[in-house]
Amino acid sequence: MPMDMQTYRDGRKAADDAANAIRAALAGLGLPERVWANVRPMVTHSGKPYVHLGMMRADAVAKIAEAVGAETKPVE
Repeated sequence: MPMDMQTYRDGRKAADDAANAIRAALAGLGLPERVWANVRPMVTHSGKPYVHLGMMRADAVAKIAEAVGAETKPVE
């Protein structure tokens, strides 16, 4: 059964808002645009919002982990 347009719009708005928030957070960490340029909002066929973060360099992910308080090891 196809989803109705309002379900898609609601899912897309939630995904867009979340994608914009993570882009802003990554930029706020001083990470260059090439790190967060592949962040993409997505909506499943059932209307569930997701954000695809894409592939990121290990040093950028270590900086993100540090910012959220995770234990990190130095990147070799």
